[in-house]
Amino acid sequence: MAQARYAGGCACKSVRFECSADPVRMFNCHCTHCQRTTGSGYAPVLVFSRDTVKLTGDIKYYSWTADSGRILKRGFCPTCGNPIFVLVADPAFCVVYAPSLDDPKLHKPENQRYTRSAQPWDKFDQTIPCYETGPG
Repeated sequence: MAQARYAGGCACKSVRFECSADPVRMFNCHCTHCQRTTGSGYAPVLVFSRDTVKLTGDIKYYSWTADSGRILKRGFCPTCGNPIFVLVADPAFCVVYAPSLDDPKLHKPENQRYTRSAQPWDKFDQTIPCYETGPG
């Protein structure tokens, strides 16, 4: 089988993923939960159809209630602690963190979301659409 264009995993390589299709969306999320999870000003993410994502390894989950009121599950490696993906309320999708890609340059964000929570020191790209919450 050919190597997946979108593949990646955690720092210790015990959790891996492969995506057999292109993402349906790519964006940067500035919500406070993504900030805490990444230890940064935002989370650069790619959204894939869940049925195109293959996850392997020992994965642990942390659940929380998003600003939307929906329950989300963040998947991370229990060994190195790297956040890898999020299972969102809609089971048809899986959100992957761009830095966990083997080639993070594949992330081409279409927009910035939850900019109302953006930190004043985070000088993000405002040449793409920016939304105070989600785009719709």
